[in-house]
Amino acid sequence: MSDKRAKWYVVHTYCGYENKVKANLEKIIENRNLSDKILDIRIPTELVTEIKDGKKIVKEKKKFPSYVLIKAVMDNDIWYTIRNVRGVTGFVGPESKPTPLTDEEIEAMGIKEEEVVEVFDIEVGDNVKIVAGPFADFYGPVIDINKERKKVKVMLNLFGRETPVEFDYHQVEKF
Repeated sequence: MSDKRAKWYVVHTYCGYENKVKANLEKIIENRNLSDKILDIRIPTELVTEIKDGKKIVKEKKKFPSYVLIKAVMDNDIWYTIRNVRGVTGFVGPESKPTPLTDEEIEAMGIKEEEVVEVFDIEVGDNVKIVAGPFADFYGPVIDINKERKKVKVMLNLFGRETPVEFDYHQVEKF
């Protein structure tokens, strides 16, 4: 469900608390039935290749450490709820007041509104092409599908080694 009044806000957290804040907020949304007010919670990440002990390792790193992005219909109750989640230090904005991101800022941060993918016709064993992200134009077989998280694990040949890499549904297409 999408609400036209919902805007993206940036919440500052203690270092390393991003995932805990997201998990706690998701529990609160479920327990207090706030899914019509807090629509999305994201921790933007990117894939980074590191060389460790002479081996190349692909890791997912946070683009904005200590920050969580929340799409919400903001009012005093929602502000209070988010502000008092353990690990949250405040909203980004003047005097810690929630200030919505502009469309330009959202685009610059690489936040894309996801279309609802109802039909996902890829199965384990299917060959797929990666169509978005740093592995665009790579091909490989699907080895796992997580429908709850809308993620697909694909075995890619990276630097001569078979490496499992996780992608969002929208990053792959059947080959």
